[in-house]
Amino acid sequence: MKLGYHIGYWSSGPPAGALDAITTAEELGFDSVWTAEGYGSDAFTPLAWWGAATERIKLGTNIVQMSARTPTAVGMSALTLDHLSGGRFVLGLGASGPQVVEGWYGQPYPRPLARTREYVDIVRKVVARKEPVTADGEFFQLPLRSGTGLGKPLKATVHPLRAEIPIYLAAEGPKNVALSAEICDGWLPLFFSPKSDGFYRAALEEGFARPGARHTAAEFEVAASVPVIVHDDVEEAAGFIKPSLALYIGGMGAKSVNFHHDVFARMGYEDVADKVQELYLAGRKEEAVAAIPTSLVEDTSLIGPAEKIREELAAWEDTVVTTLLLRGDAATLRKVAPVLS
Repeated sequence: MKLGYHIGYWSSGPPAGALDAITTAEELGFDSVWTAEGYGSDAFTPLAWWGAATERIKLGTNIVQMSARTPTAVGMSALTLDHLSGGRFVLGLGASGPQVVEGWYGQPYPRPLARTREYVDIVRKVVARKEPVTADGEFFQLPLRSGTGLGKPLKATVHPLRAEIPIYLAAEGPKNVALSAEICDGWLPLFFSPKSDGFYRAALEEGFARPGARHTAAEFEVAASVPVIVHDDVEEAAGFIKPSLALYIGGMGAKSVNFHHDVFARMGYEDVADKVQELYLAGRKEEAVAAIPTSLVEDTSLIGPAEKIREELAAWEDTVVTTLLLRGDAATLRKVAPVLS
């Protein structure tokens, strides 16, 4: 199983020590480094800025929100970063949720799967540069149907370094996971658990079996964000992770549409997820954190003494996951890497 480093998106400003952590990840032999975006920092700029200090490690976005840019704009960024990195770029895309898509970007959210299919197809056409890019879809038309009538099909001026750039899709629901297997080169799960492996394996197999699917399971990448904390006290280690889980389960999405909540409900924690969401949305955040059992943290993380983590790692190695994406500063990576090697 490979290791990757996930910087994430910024909070109030640039994360301290990010460059040191990235160069340390490369020094330790990590396979990849990833950036993210929410509604503050973007994913491309930090990746290019800090990635310029690296030589070998793959540079990926986890994730670029599709509603933030047209597919041709994302294709342009992908072409550019792939050239600047010498062919090390990986494009991770995601739909986000209706609160961000409609509230921040002012774009419609309905039918995200069909929209994603059109989006990825256009990005691939931009990168391939075989002919002027055209699209006559429900969501994207190139040239635009309702414009001046003066639009013309265009081909990127930049010649691609590679005929294809890997595209990974962030997905949590089974239909979206199946879509990633059908049209993409990898899947980016956020809250994965070895206990859910059968569920996701079946969703991926459905995608692989569809006509025109790009890959088989053996060729497909699954890069999962997994908190890893080496600590003698399991409860204390879990306490570092619970606030973030409460935020995602309780507050990252509307009560009626929160995909993170649904992940934990499918995992067998529906009552917990409901309670955390109710408390969080009522402003009782500390109580929401306290409502999360340590068992939930252990199901989706690797925490505790080194020997415990090594024993539990075997269960992760038997899943569809091919890369563990870690977080933390340079010192954390140096501490964790030997445990996972």
